[in-house]
Amino acid sequence: MRLILSLIVIAVGWGAPALACSAQSDCMLGTRSYRIALPEGYDPQHPVGAIVFAHGYRGSAAGVMRNISLRRVASDMGLALIAADADGDGWILPHAPRHPEATGAVEFDYFTALVRDATSRFAIDGDRMMMTGFSAGGMMAWALACARPGLFAGFAPISGTYWRAPPADCAAPAASIVHIHGDDDPVVPLAGRPIGPTRQGDVAQSLAMYRGFGDFGAARATTSGDLRCDIRNNAPGDVLEFCLFAGGHSFRSEFVRFAWGRFRAAGQL
Repeated sequence: MRLILSLIVIAVGWGAPALACSAQSDCMLGTRSYRIALPEGYDPQHPVGAIVFAHGYRGSAAGVMRNISLRRVASDMGLALIAADADGDGWILPHAPRHPEATGAVEFDYFTALVRDATSRFAIDGDRMMMTGFSAGGMMAWALACARPGLFAGFAPISGTYWRAPPADCAAPAASIVHIHGDDDPVVPLAGRPIGPTRQGDVAQSLAMYRGFGDFGAARATTSGDLRCDIRNNAPGDVLEFCLFAGGHSFRSEFVRFAWGRFRAAGQL
């Protein structure tokens, strides 16, 4: 009997890695998936926070995981990095090219399932998760902030906003948002630009909509390194911050560290 039990244990041990998922292998969610990099020294007995990252157009979760700088930033902060994966070239959002009838519901459900799955598979603190993304991934972050504000503690869209125009209203309560953008971005200009039958939205319009929706107060000008920011708060203590850097359509891992620090300072994380 002991020999049989030992063989069963060995067989389970050999089979376990095939069921696991990581930075190099997909965590399956039905027909969708994501990837995850756990921080150095990760201990399943001690839940960690997480950064959920949405890639840009024609990107992938595997591509995000090849960004060693981003993985190092997350690990240095003791956080998991979760790379979401679009079903195709890009996120299916309202007014996006080739998706004129989209509501975004398929993506909102995907991210809800991702959070549920990641917090059940791994020791991740669901109250300490930040959503971010670059370019089209930044558009995804804005859409989630409006449609699922309670899913993450904060949202940090980078160089991306709504397609065409911001929605008329959002789900309550307001979320905390830190938007970062290059002041000379030719790919996703601050004022937007036509893309086929639609257009990229105007960042100022998105910020104005959310400022009114969340009843955010007067802006305070701040700087952090080469970021020039206007930060606003509302009565509950949420943050709405707009930061510019000198340059074009580019991403730096330190932007993610900066946004996490802003939400932490505001007591969101």
